[in-house]
Amino acid sequence: MVIANSPPTLTILENGDRLDRLEFERRYTASSIKKAELIEGIVYVASLLRFTPHAEPHGRITGWLIAYQAMSSGLKVGIEPTVRLDIDNEPQPDAVLFRLGGKAQIDEDGYITGSPELIVEIAASTVSYDLHAKKRAYERNGVKEYIVWRTLEQAIDWFVLENGQYVELAPDASGIIHSCEFAGLRLNVSAILNGDMATVLRGERSGL
Repeated sequence: MVIANSPPTLTILENGDRLDRLEFERRYTASSIKKAELIEGIVYVASLLRFTPHAEPHGRITGWLIAYQAMSSGLKVGIEPTVRLDIDNEPQPDAVLFRLGGKAQIDEDGYITGSPELIVEIAASTVSYDLHAKKRAYERNGVKEYIVWRTLEQAIDWFVLENGQYVELAPDASGIIHSCEFAGLRLNVSAILNGDMATVLRGERSGL
């Protein structure tokens, strides 16, 4: 009796694959890919990250959030964590800020399950989906505030969830955006764009 060989189980993960979160995790775990995301059921594999348009602004945002965490209590800051949002979405946002005991929880596998209160994306080559498919996924899942730093345009968009939809927060007369969700969290937009972290952090301390 001849037994036919069963077809091989796919472990390849490529841009544009349409998968649910469970299959995405299976293939991602079996691959050697450093960073991939599942957004609205579509796989996005990250390219190599350049210093000026991504790594440097990422460092500035991280420093800003960690400084706020240090002056507050009951908060978690994470850098590029896996976030299990829903069956069609498993992003790895550049930074998250969330409350202990809120909608976002650390599950038994060590990943975030649920929606952090604040998500930040550094967008150079990823603007096309950071401001569209990913924004829709965060909005639908109740991420209360979403920041996109468009590094090539030297611009920052800060969205806040109102009645289930994102509206953009505008800077005040001093060019500072104030969080609606986190008391005292404020961002001097021109200062962080220009790398003036001393001014950014002074403003944050005065806000608290």
